[in-house]
Amino acid sequence: MNEKQFDKVKNGKGFIAALDQSGGSTPKALAAYGVNEDAYSNEDEMFTLVHDMRTRIITSSAFDAQHILGAILFEQTMDREIDGMYTADYLAEKKGIAPFLKIDKGLADEANGVQLMKPITDLDDTLKRANERHIFGTKMRSVIKEPNEEGIKAVVDQQFEVGKQIIAAGLVPIIEPEVDINSANKPACEELLKTELLNHLDQLKDDENVMLKLTIPTEANLYRELIKHPRVVRVVALSGGYSTDIANEKLKENEGLIASFSRALSQDLNANQSDDEFNDALGKAVQSIYEASI
Repeated sequence: MNEKQFDKVKNGKGFIAALDQSGGSTPKALAAYGVNEDAYSNEDEMFTLVHDMRTRIITSSAFDAQHILGAILFEQTMDREIDGMYTADYLAEKKGIAPFLKIDKGLADEANGVQLMKPITDLDDTLKRANERHIFGTKMRSVIKEPNEEGIKAVVDQQFEVGKQIIAAGLVPIIEPEVDINSANKPACEELLKTELLNHLDQLKDDENVMLKLTIPTEANLYRELIKHPRVVRVVALSGGYSTDIANEKLKENEGLIASFSRALSQDLNANQSDDEFNDALGKAVQSIYEASI
């Protein structure tokens, strides 16, 4: 583990940028960026275009270590280059930003009010490659839709089981049990989730550390105990579909919680913008998210 990056992520001011749209969400992300499906004819061309978008974000002067602690990458982004360097090396060496990798393979069908992660059958190989590419940490997402104790326990059990494999590989896992912002019982889901997370955190050894990525809670400061837990490096918040303004306002209500936004970071960016227009739009988003995170 890179101790300098660990200290920055744990103690630094700023937020984690989520640049990890995968195969299923890539067309939607490109469309929001102004690149329609008629601009590519196959998956390779699609991923080249989305890498171009991410490259434009990462190389922008607005994307800097003064505001951004880390960036979460899609696996193909990890294997591609920016200015002749692997993306993670560019982030770390040129930008001073810790690189994370999305490792989950998507969601299983809903059962007991939740969606578990699909099996990560190539986890050992992915973690080996992540270390070769100088990745700092990983991210994996599950979804909670109903306050079902059995379902929520299964989500957290699975997350921590995989998380311990990631820790053993020398990386820091971001555990992400997202509570659907549209759930009619969102507060009840969050109470059950908090209890399960604390149970698992209390069982970690002194050298086992995790990050948590959670939906901004309905009750402000609900996750204070998680933020202060000695085994938690940082608790970050996903935007969950909220606009930048709404996500930022909700985030400000929660002391110690910082952003890890995707849509809220890029919603005003467009492929047809000039460099000045693009950098200005990105700079405004970065600044507003940063201010909500400190």
